[in-house]
Amino acid sequence: MSYSVGQVAGFAGVTVRTLHHYDEIGLLTPSERSHAGHRRYSDADLDRLQQVLFYRELGFPLDEVAVLLDDPDADPRAHLRRQHEMLTARIEKLRKMAAAVEQAMEARSMGINLTPEEKFEVFGDHDPDQYEDEVRERWGNTDAYRQSRQRTAAYTKDDWKRLTDEFDAIHRRMADLMAAGTPADSEEAMDTAEEHRRFISGSYYDCGHEMHTCLGEMYVADARFTATYDKIRPGLAVYLRDAIAANAHRHSG
Repeated sequence: MSYSVGQVAGFAGVTVRTLHHYDEIGLLTPSERSHAGHRRYSDADLDRLQQVLFYRELGFPLDEVAVLLDDPDADPRAHLRRQHEMLTARIEKLRKMAAAVEQAMEARSMGINLTPEEKFEVFGDHDPDQYEDEVRERWGNTDAYRQSRQRTAAYTKDDWKRLTDEFDAIHRRMADLMAAGTPADSEEAMDTAEEHRRFISGSYYDCGHEMHTCLGEMYVADARFTATYDKIRPGLAVYLRDAIAANAHRHSG
């Protein structure tokens, strides 16, 4: 059985134009042509297209996909094993990113035992409970969530004031470095980023350098976090993220 280009486009969720392009560059040349010269795809062609789309989804450029699929020493099972390994790695990376989101959101839920008046006094116009429902719904069953809640459960009003002042001081020092034109990968900025990481680890939850890097990415990826840091100084979220990444790279070496 063979299929038209339109049918294959519908099966695979791609455009006819994409299939034409794959044919033109030799990545996926249909096995047959109709009497009128129209492309006809076999089941083997569909298998190859599936492999192409797997690798594209994993971020491989088309020329590398062609090299992988045309490797004479690789059989279909080898491709499936490779793709399974890559997908497993991606799942693990997403799991770590989810954990980073959990810890970032947990940082926003500080002060849950304070009265509204005390919250306002300690945090100004920031509502510490703003994201509590979201945090609990998405990550309430994780070890990291429980660790953070356990550590903060006994904090008093004075504890929160002290921690808030200390964290704000770190942010202000980072903002001052940025304002002075100090590069994010300078010793001063990286040292401040390390202080930022150690503060989180000592006050809320264990935060290694890889986790800290994910947290820095969240400061930029989530508009809510970006607004919080950019309120201190415009551009601080990106600067802090870059300093965190540089510091993590320094320690990985």
